[in-house]
Amino acid sequence: MMRVATFNLQNMRLRTREGRPVLDGAVDQDQSNVQRSVAHSLADRKQTAKVINAAQADVVALQEAFDTPALDFFHDQFLLQTGSPAYPFRYCLPGNDGRGLNVATLCRRQPIVVKSHANLTGADLDLSDLPHDLRDHRLFRRDCLELDFASVTLFVCHFKAPFPDADKAHFVRVAEARAVRKIIEMRFSRPESGRWIIAGDLNEPGAGNEPAQSALTALKQGFSFDLLDRLAPGTDWTYEVPDTHQHSRPDRILVSPHLAQEYPNVRPEIIRIGMNGSSPDRRHGSLRGEPNNLCHASDHALVYADFPGL
Repeated sequence: MMRVATFNLQNMRLRTREGRPVLDGAVDQDQSNVQRSVAHSLADRKQTAKVINAAQADVVALQEAFDTPALDFFHDQFLLQTGSPAYPFRYCLPGNDGRGLNVATLCRRQPIVVKSHANLTGADLDLSDLPHDLRDHRLFRRDCLELDFASVTLFVCHFKAPFPDADKAHFVRVAEARAVRKIIEMRFSRPESGRWIIAGDLNEPGAGNEPAQSALTALKQGFSFDLLDRLAPGTDWTYEVPDTHQHSRPDRILVSPHLAQEYPNVRPEIIRIGMNGSSPDRRHGSLRGEPNNLCHASDHALVYADFPGL
């Protein structure tokens, strides 16, 4: 069996603070890290590690990891301390995010191939109808990281966030979704018959709030299937909009038609431990009595799904 998870770590960067290496706490970059003490940052990342350990996934697609040293430090100094089995294969390749927040993976199985697509332009993918800044320059805001395993291919993505201009950001996500589809079509002669998964933060609302013109249309309509669509409405949310009680579903696990047919009963699980401002989930509540308002694993939930036989 392969258990695949996706988790946005919320700005995990390794810095030197008070003369020692410390991972930034789970706060956005526009919130000065000075506002959180080293103790709070440590508490945040202990909670982050507990979430990943609770999932017990074989492969974890990550978003917002700064670089390989940060990922290695988190693995060795935090994740292993939870009692989690090791993830000996860890990848965080440089992408296109101007702040240095990249997609990454933790793997218990060694991929056959790990490939970044961060350098691709729209022209490289024959998307000639895109405007100049997407056609002739790097298209992905971060990356589409491809990992080939013996039984499945995983594409790890983090699409453009809906700010500062929501309309422009939507258009970029449309282009990113089209680009991921092109990559899959180039990788598989018959994509509908292949075993592949797209996992990551696709920054579309979902959870009943998805716009009529979804940015993910190129990946839908039978091209892939969103496993979170198999959950009951109101239970499928992975993010709570700050200062509101609005829930959304930016985090997705999309599977090929072949996998959707092969695993008709697979339903993802959502772990909401330590989300900023969220109530403890009935199944995955606070760990060891740590209240959510004291330490934050992330502002996103972790999502995982099991694929027996992969």
